Amino acid sequence: MLGCDVKLYLPSPPHKSIQFPGGLNLDVGHFYGSVARGVWGQTVLPATVARDKLDVFWGPAHRLPAQLPRTLPRVVTIHDLVWIHSAATMRRRTWLGERIFMDSAVHAADIVVADSNATARDIEKRYVGLRGPVVTAYPGATALNVDAGSTIRERHSLSRPYALFVGTFEPRKNLPQLLRAYALQPPAVRATCMLAIIGGSGWRSSGLPTIITELGLSEDVKLIGYVSEGDLGFLYANARFLVMPSLYEGFGLPIVESNALGVPALVSDRSCLPEIGGAAALCVDARNEIALAEGFRTLAMDDALHDRLASHARANADRFQWHKFAETMVEVFERAITMRNQV
Repeated sequence: MLGCDVKLYLPSPPHKSIQFPGGLNLDVGHFYGSVARGVWGQTVLPATVARDKLDVFWGPAHRLPAQLPRTLPRVVTIHDLVWIHSAATMRRRTWLGERIFMDSAVHAADIVVADSNATARDIEKRYVGLRGPVVTAYPGATALNVDAGSTIRERHSLSRPYALFVGTFEPRKNLPQLLRAYALQPPAVRATCMLAIIGGSGWRSSGLPTIITELGLSEDVKLIGYVSEGDLGFLYANARFLVMPSLYEGFGLPIVESNALGVPALVSDRSCLPEIGGAAALCVDARNEIALAEGFRTLAMDDALHDRLASHARANADRFQWHKFAETMVEVFERAITMRNQV
């Protein structure tokens, strides 16, 4: 743990599939549901933290308890500002929670951590007069098993090369636009490269099968849904390229996961995606279906460009490693302790 003793506070028992590394101290409550967890986070949690006399407190996702001990250094990670940039794509309750709790957390923190430089700049622009700096700490990506999903192509009729979308099906992922762009492809392109869409169903995602049918794409687009980790690794490794046309992202984990397996990406030119895609991505204006269609056609048909981007994929993925993230966070914690002690 890089010389750190770590205590993890949870409002309720974690799912049985989650395996924690050794050396963690767990404090697990029995608060179930969003309201109960909210109460726990603002009452039980700060009281428990005060009792435990921590050196530093880290809120890993947009929240800090309001009643932490005054002398306790505190750090918060902000993964994105979806509630500002893509508010229309959020449920009302989620939007209100972000607006209320993120503002107080950012202003209370000694240091704010962001997942990308683009998000860090957004935070600095939105929140003026913070107590301390905004620091970027790139998350890592866990290596995926690429062998376990060897039958998934047959199960989902992926009979020829395919481009791959990975993500929760929700409005800001821009999937209807991707489908319309794919429908613009000449028959030769669609015969050369299918489109496989995988991920869990999210908010306002129920219309995708209808769009696929109405556009006449049922033979060329496979709406696969959620897959196992083994199937995910296999699909990444065997894709022609990843396509991520999001309207807004705070990071872009599928880019890193696909790059780690040597697969390049077609990404939106918005938010952090060009930053995360680096030299292994082709960036297009994904709000424009013509531009998105042209980008898709280019990566599907231009072998020289595809291979050039693919040659940079693994080196690009190497920028995002968990040990680098951990080292950065330890430096952040030490800096926060120094700052609080100087107050």
